[in-house]
Amino acid sequence: MSTERKTLEERAQMSDIDRLRHSCAHVMATAILRIWPDAQFAYGPPVENGFYYDFDMKHRLTPEDFPKIEAEMKKIAKENQKFEWKGVTREEAKAMAESGRLGGLSERPGNPSRFKLDLIDKIPEGEQISCFQNGDFIDLCAGPHVGYTSKCKNVRLTSVSASFYMGDESKGQLQRLYGTAFPTAEELDQYFVQLEEARKRDHRKLGRELKLFHIDEDVGQGLILWTPNGAIIRQELQNFISEELRKQGYSQVFTPHIGKLQLYKTSGHFPYYRESQFAPVIENDDLAKVIKEGCSCCETYDRLYAVSEKLRSGINERAGREVIPADRVLPDDKLLDGFLLKPMNCPHHIKIFDSQPRSYRDLPVRLAEFGTVYRWEQSGELNGLTRVRGFTQDDAHLFCTEEQVAAEVLGCLSLVKIVLNTLGMTDYRVRVGLRDPDSSKFTGDAAKWDVAEAACREAAKTLGVPFTEEPGEAAFYGPKIDFVVKDVIGREWQLGTVQVDYVLPVRFDLSYIGPDNKPHRPVMIHRAPFGSMERFCGVLIEHFAGHFPAWLAPEQIRILTVSEKSEAFASELHAQLLAAGLRAKLDNGAEKIGAKIRNAQLDKTPYMLVIGEKEATTGSVAIRHSKKGDLGVKPAADFIASVLEEVRERRM
Repeated sequence: MSTERKTLEERAQMSDIDRLRHSCAHVMATAILRIWPDAQFAYGPPVENGFYYDFDMKHRLTPEDFPKIEAEMKKIAKENQKFEWKGVTREEAKAMAESGRLGGLSERPGNPSRFKLDLIDKIPEGEQISCFQNGDFIDLCAGPHVGYTSKCKNVRLTSVSASFYMGDESKGQLQRLYGTAFPTAEELDQYFVQLEEARKRDHRKLGRELKLFHIDEDVGQGLILWTPNGAIIRQELQNFISEELRKQGYSQVFTPHIGKLQLYKTSGHFPYYRESQFAPVIENDDLAKVIKEGCSCCETYDRLYAVSEKLRSGINERAGREVIPADRVLPDDKLLDGFLLKPMNCPHHIKIFDSQPRSYRDLPVRLAEFGTVYRWEQSGELNGLTRVRGFTQDDAHLFCTEEQVAAEVLGCLSLVKIVLNTLGMTDYRVRVGLRDPDSSKFTGDAAKWDVAEAACREAAKTLGVPFTEEPGEAAFYGPKIDFVVKDVIGREWQLGTVQVDYVLPVRFDLSYIGPDNKPHRPVMIHRAPFGSMERFCGVLIEHFAGHFPAWLAPEQIRILTVSEKSEAFASELHAQLLAAGLRAKLDNGAEKIGAKIRNAQLDKTPYMLVIGEKEATTGSVAIRHSKKGDLGVKPAADFIASVLEEVRERRM
């Protein structure tokens, strides 16, 4: 959670649920102070799904303390204390903090509110300093709050952890207590039912149980090893999207995992996103040179960071403004060469487009790749498949004329819609990210932005689902459309995205020959229906709770023999299933049939075929489904035909 101060205007726009949770943080602080009066409070904002407060005190909280704190919070709610705003001068605020009154229930001689003193100093001169008081508790706070503490009765504490003041380790460790609150008891209970369901569906837990993927310390955190079962799911998804790409006229390409620094200096990815990139790999000859010259690490990095005057002047001239400042330029003999693990596929695809002359008759050019990219994530932010350091995008880049933008965006959206509908993820909304005209973040010609934004709006309207326009949320190079998908337990995930780009064609000086026989600049569209294959698979594991539809399941069918008398037919059936292209296993072990069924159920195999003496004699199968239970008996040939049809149609 960022500790950056929100403006008063941003605070005034706080949603009703955030207002409630912000108020509950104050109630929680009041309760803690009643039990442990020495507690020193820092800040307590609402966050996604709840709130927290950071504080310092001698007693180390554990979950065993939660009932006591919650009981005191309920008392405070019953007291129906009013949340009252108090404006104070800077001098008054400092006096209250020095006495220990601010962030306390009373003055605390010898125990000044040290965090509040620091926070007061961070308030800009001239800004109104405000406090809110409920009962005896008063805190430095700009609000807003609910009217009375009686609104704060449906609350529960969730966890306690360590934190650092302002995220700075040098400032000492604090305790962070999290809680959540809802307007009604029913909503609070439902939230914890959902949490429990989420724990059952946790893709990290199911990934281990179903042997889908592995993360190994010797390989590196955030780098996924796809095991055979997980590789099947990933390959089936790739096959699915590849079929759709062929229908829409895409060409498949392959690019390396690494590229020269010059490529990413041209695109702008290096060094502007260096905090989320792996460090560059210096060319061997250049590395030997800087060692011989005795260059410091800082000087070496500066020489890697620098660009030639030719690159700078070319990009600036084409962009019509200073994109690369003069202070990045070094003489050619001082520049160092190197490579970067690719953070994006787009520069590589640009080079493929630019590898031959293009005519307007060739456009649009649609290049697609399952390309692996690498991003540096902090260790504490890594999370199974959903936050990794190496991931594969179902990436594509389209190069088209300005007149083709609307149709191409529409085609991209239809592809995302096909993907989501096929996977049964039909509950989604759409965000259209537009530029903020007052922001310097967005580059390019305003008229072209207007055309692209209009195309995105019109395309979003065709989807038949709710969409919102969000000014200021465009990429710096063009507007974008994001799909926000709700899974079966109500959680939202941002998945597919489509982005219009006017900037990279300028930086790389792309062109095609128009009908007037003159060069024209193409427009570039970035498109990824799955986003990241790793993250998408993680979402699917949780969405399906590991019970994948037959076409995606690593093991589609398991044959279970009742006794040795049915083994010959079971083996013959197993061979038939494999020959038909189905993923099947044969369990003819010595365990009783009940244990075999339980094992298959735990492995979430969609179909279990029980083969006894009767089935072996009649050439039939007793069918069980992992979610639907007993489906009766069918001739083996009929079952094979029906499953093949189910897989071919990718039924849910």
